[in-house]
Amino acid sequence: MTAIPRFTGDASPYAGGDPYADYRTAEFPFAHHADLADRTLGAGVIAANDEFFAQRENLLVPERAEFDPEHFGHKGKIMDGWETRRRRGASAEHPWPTADDHDWALVRLGAPGIVRGIVVDTAHFRGNYPAAVSVEATSVPGSPSPEDLLSGDVKWTPLVPRTAVGGHAANGFAVDVEQVFTHLRVNQHPDGGIARLRVYGEVVPDPRWLAALGTFDVVALENGGQVEDASNLFYSPATNTIQPGRSRAMHECWETRRRRDQGHDWIRYRLSAQSEIRAIEIDTAYLKGNAAGWASVSVRDGEDGDWTEVLPRTRLQPDTNHRFVLDAPVVGTHARVDIFPDGGISRLRLFGSPTEDGAARLRARRRELGG
Repeated sequence: MTAIPRFTGDASPYAGGDPYADYRTAEFPFAHHADLADRTLGAGVIAANDEFFAQRENLLVPERAEFDPEHFGHKGKIMDGWETRRRRGASAEHPWPTADDHDWALVRLGAPGIVRGIVVDTAHFRGNYPAAVSVEATSVPGSPSPEDLLSGDVKWTPLVPRTAVGGHAANGFAVDVEQVFTHLRVNQHPDGGIARLRVYGEVVPDPRWLAALGTFDVVALENGGQVEDASNLFYSPATNTIQPGRSRAMHECWETRRRRDQGHDWIRYRLSAQSEIRAIEIDTAYLKGNAAGWASVSVRDGEDGDWTEVLPRTRLQPDTNHRFVLDAPVVGTHARVDIFPDGGISRLRLFGSPTEDGAARLRARRRELGG
């Protein structure tokens, strides 16, 4: 794996102009995974010990943090992030915080999963970022309260040890813990501000829930589907096509650059498990002048299986949800949508249910990962 750059120390004071001009960032090897802390998946910041200057919910805002140098309130500078007050020591003789002093926030992941990497983004926190951060994780079924999570009965697993970070920077950490988690505890030592938190990983669904549903979308991100590859990611990530709900704007779709050749674009998916697919939806919501002209869907069973076209090349309409019932169920572990010649779709839905073998593998994997 490529080494991840480490950013430490203050950034320069804001000097005017583009506030991102001196922002420090890097290409992270885990960023192709889905963000398990995405609000559209159901993630949330459910508690924090302090949010005096800026509220905790800003951590999961999907857009990048913005900076307004003239935005002040009664408590001081208003920042687009989570910012705590300055910690103090116990007395005039020792006015500094102790080594153990820290602030924390509890984050519920949008779906249980394996964490592959974390980005603690301190954009615009140039001299008021934490000196160090650490991240812990746990797996608790159901919908635990903050009090439940903070009780002494919950075991927390370190994902990111206490590590120095830099201001106005995307601080990335690769995670190598093969375990399913539902919640994170983000700590900043001793205090300060974090603009955004991104938690990249793989969804590991609860097989009991899927069994109770019966028929469901077997490629949906929340059910354990994932994008393996795509021909073009110029405007937006292909993972958008398997997000929950309908897209609400064009940037929540998958859109490719304009082709000037005789080729076409595509996305390849891994299903949540080997499944019988019975119906397909292809949605082009909010793609009006740039929807794909035609689309086809193919399925294969196994890594080396042959691709079988289950939906032939079909004309698509702009800003429309297209539904197709298959003549007979088709068994597969992978799917591919091909669009012609370019453009985009907003969502792909493959409705079906796991085969007996697929369901057994789901149960076994969840047990292996401690779920």
